[in-house]
Amino acid sequence: MKSVVILVADGVRPDTLASAVARGDVPAMAALSRDGSLSTVTAAFPSVTGVGYAPFLLGRLPGPAGLPGLRWFDRCGSAWTPLGRSRSYVGIEMRYVDADLTPDAPTIFELVPDSLGSLSVIQRGLAASRRVARGAGFAARAAVTHFLGNLQGWLAIDRALATTVARRIREERPAFTFAAFTGADKVSHACGHDAPEVISALQVIDDCVAEVRRDAERAGRWENMHLWVVSDHGHSAVDGHDDLASWARALGIRTLAHPWVIRRAGRADLAVMPSGNAMAHLYVDLARKGRPWWGELEEQWGAFAGELIGRPSVDLLIVARSAGETEIRGAGRGVARIVRSGSRYSYRPVSGDPLGCGEVERASPEHALAATLGTDYPDAIVQIASLAGSARAGDIIVSARCGWDFRKRYEPIPHVSAHGGLHRDHMSVPLLTNRPTRSTPQRTVDVMPSALRALDVALPPMLDGYSFV
Repeated sequence: MKSVVILVADGVRPDTLASAVARGDVPAMAALSRDGSLSTVTAAFPSVTGVGYAPFLLGRLPGPAGLPGLRWFDRCGSAWTPLGRSRSYVGIEMRYVDADLTPDAPTIFELVPDSLGSLSVIQRGLAASRRVARGAGFAARAAVTHFLGNLQGWLAIDRALATTVARRIREERPAFTFAAFTGADKVSHACGHDAPEVISALQVIDDCVAEVRRDAERAGRWENMHLWVVSDHGHSAVDGHDDLASWARALGIRTLAHPWVIRRAGRADLAVMPSGNAMAHLYVDLARKGRPWWGELEEQWGAFAGELIGRPSVDLLIVARSAGETEIRGAGRGVARIVRSGSRYSYRPVSGDPLGCGEVERASPEHALAATLGTDYPDAIVQIASLAGSARAGDIIVSARCGWDFRKRYEPIPHVSAHGGLHRDHMSVPLLTNRPTRSTPQRTVDVMPSALRALDVALPPMLDGYSFV
């Protein structure tokens, strides 16, 4: 029976995994790379945990699929909860992820009912009995570990989950398995992406790879098993934290931001919603219903946007002029526009070239990616157009300059490394496969259609990725 196992090494950079493989720190993954391939692909924007799982499980970019970020403001009231119109997937509101997903995007769990999932933020279609990390006890343990910033506690959780996932694959033989391991991301935030503790986190995953492979070989199932290790986002060092909400309040703007979203609800004009934390959605004129475009907001908020792009923390500022036209401003690098027409993308410098890729006209997604691969912002044309034009995106989107992020207060682990933005350090991730690929993998959205092809399951329409199997 054919099977696919996807292990997510959350927050692991391509160079980190490649170095660990070359040094022999992760022998089981090194064996996979010798038999198969180790590629660098682009993640989704925002490059953040949870949101970054949408490509793996839906084959769709997260914004149009209903997940614009780790935190966002529900202007239309389509996703109301007891905490009002502000959403945060850090904490109890994580349980609303499945309901927030657009109904026209089936998950792989719905397409492959014989599935097993562990620590998956997205679970729609996954039977409760097939969820490894579930229940009040586990939720309490994870919450305490997170809010205490207990790094060894996260590695202990990863080890326990790795053991359980390997055992259940051996005993239940699911057609599809998705297991996420967050220890490397937690350690990177606290100690840096190149800290020795990151290798310890990778070795937990390596032990899982070794056990799954050993069990499959003994059972004669290895030849029909695809085993992939992938990451959802990268990391880069950060030493500057710009609290945009505090800055806006100092300007006299009534501002809503987590965690005080109930106390300030109904009295705010601006909502600041960081994701990851090197990007943020900013929603303005909060009394307005429906998605406004920048032309409707520019007279009142244009000066604010001008001050925002002048801050040392801000690298790119993005505003949508329509569902198909987006303006990008680069700090000191001028203005350009992205026009999306069907499946074609144009990037047109207006007074500069903030993405550094030169003019691009009516390119396919593949050609748009190729045009940006050598820049600091791989796949930015497609990613920006996809997110900025989506219904739940901020009216202003900012991506941080390297060395900065947009949140410091209330973080249980003081961040010395961050992610979320459009820079290549955040958007480049590794993809390790146990056998050669038919074509070169390009994006994390390629993982889901590839898994379906490997399982001989028909692909649903509207996928953003392509099979490499």
